[in-house]
Amino acid sequence: MARSTDLVRAERINAALKLMQEHHTVSEAAAILERSYGLSKRQAYRYLEVAQRRQEPVPMPDQKRAFTVKLSIGLIQDIRRYARQTGISLSELVGQALEAWVRNGRGRG
Repeated sequence: MARSTDLVRAERINAALKLMQEHHTVSEAAAILERSYGLSKRQAYRYLEVAQRRQEPVPMPDQKRAFTVKLSIGLIQDIRRYARQTGISLSELVGQALEAWVRNGRGRG
């Protein structure tokens, strides 16, 4: 069985929290989660356990999507070398660099 993505996990925990806040019993909430998300009873109860320990909803992570760009061969080699040396994935490395560039105002023109 595959593990849930962070987005799916956050969505289900937040749904469980909302059901608990709406004064559903744990068994009612579990049944609703089972039907709504196609979960097993065990999975539904696990999400409810997490939700019971929370006061606030789980922040929803940004969704990710592939983004293709053309770069010089030399730059690609440098980025791959740096990623290997630091143990950071290429996606994470490029994402961090672009976020820093935009945050510092260099992305505005």
